[in-house]
This record gives sequence, structure tokens and C-alpha cells, in this order.
Amino acid sequence: MLISSILTVTVPVADQDRALDFYAGVLAFEVRTDNPFPMGRWLTVAPKGAGTTLLLASWFPDMAPIGGLVLASPDLDALADRLRAAEVAFEGPEQQAWGCQLLFHDPFGNGFVVSQA
Repeated sequence: MLISSILTVTVPVADQDRALDFYAGVLAFEVRTDNPFPMGRWLTVAPKGAGTTLLLASWFPDMAPIGGLVLASPDLDALADRLRAAEVAFEGPEQQAWGCQLLFHDPFGNGFVVSQA
């Protein structure tokens, strides 16, 4: 086996403090690293217990927002309530042929699909 896992996915953000408020505050992700870096901070977050982290990178100003990153949740209704309380626009939860899902964007235009786990 040449590759055994995905460690980190880079998510472009314009403001790392605002991103941290969203990912750690609204989504309740854990902060895995928050260290000085020559171009900002090496700031990674992840759902509790997850192996793959999201690198909230502000040093790629020309990088387009990502789309279609799929997350999992055991309770899409609770997630919808949390997003609604934080005034985050979202679609769903909606039952599809392949399962139940919810869609949202972070404050920087990065798009996520959340599937019922």
C-alpha cells in the first residue's frame, strides 16, 4: 500500500479567527493545532475522534472555495437546530435515494454535505 490515509484537507479561509469561531464554535470541532506559521497560523480542526483534519489556511488568497466535502452526523436535526441558531443558511435535512443529507456553506463559501451516519 502506497498511501494509508488522508491526513489533512486544506480549506481556504480569509480570516482564521472567524474560521475558528465557525468550526470550533458552531460546528463544535476540536482544535488540533494552532501554531505560528510563516504565512499565518497552522490551524487545524476536526470532529472529535476523527482522523482527518481540516487546515484552515488563509495564505491562499486565489484558492477557490472547496465544495462537496462530505461529513457525517448521527443527528441531522440537531445539526440543523445548531446551524439555525447560528444563523447559518442550510438546506435539509432531506431524504434522498442514497440517504438523508444536509447542505451548508461556511462563512467563506466552502460547501459541505452532511450525511446521516
